[in-house]
Amino acid sequence: MPAYPQDDPALLKLELRAMPRGTAVAEVAKQLTTLLTRGGLAPGSRLPPERQLAESLGVGRSAVREALAALEILGIVTVKPGSGTYLRDSVSELLPTTLSWGLMLSASSTSELIEVRSGLEVQAVTLAAARIDAAALGRLDEYVTTMEHNLENVEAFIEADARFHLQIATSSGNMVLRDLLLTVRSLLRLWVERALQNEQQARDAAREHREILGALRARDPRAAEAAMTGHMRTAAQRVEGQLDTES
Repeated sequence: MPAYPQDDPALLKLELRAMPRGTAVAEVAKQLTTLLTRGGLAPGSRLPPERQLAESLGVGRSAVREALAALEILGIVTVKPGSGTYLRDSVSELLPTTLSWGLMLSASSTSELIEVRSGLEVQAVTLAAARIDAAALGRLDEYVTTMEHNLENVEAFIEADARFHLQIATSSGNMVLRDLLLTVRSLLRLWVERALQNEQQARDAAREHREILGALRARDPRAAEAAMTGHMRTAAQRVEGQLDTES
């Protein structure tokens, strides 16, 4: 795979600006997204290592690692353990703009974004109920099982949760809908993580995902719609409760 020039760090520093002290991971993700989506790197290019990115941005490696994890969920990069991080073959043109909006979201705007996400998720699962294939159903089962086995591991739980919803969006067969859901979920990711407070909430969420999967297996659009609507309702309640706590 072609790689970003690693023998000339100055080239990277011309394109990445050091972050002010205390800047959120979202700002690091925004700057990386701008760099990766403006066409300067060929699809499949390997990114510089975390250490080099952290030095160029003036942040800790943990901030870079979290930002890259978010970009992987968005579908911008692929992280291959032991090999590196690679730019995906296709990236939605919507991403830089929506990430910029995310930096300015107020509590009220976040509540409105939750409503948008709910509508999109219900539409996606309704379409997926008629279009999903056996392989995708198998992956969904793996993600739910991972959630069930990681009720006390928030990071692993949220990761499996995100991949579950991404698979449904992909199985909807509507790539515009998928891209919209990717960006909306990315904007809400921090609140989703904060809203998961205890093992019982995780257990309830896993059960809701299992119900959605059951409806998809039955290829029943109405049941899938009802299951996703219920899941979105309780997920929204958790996030909005966290918004109230921090407002």
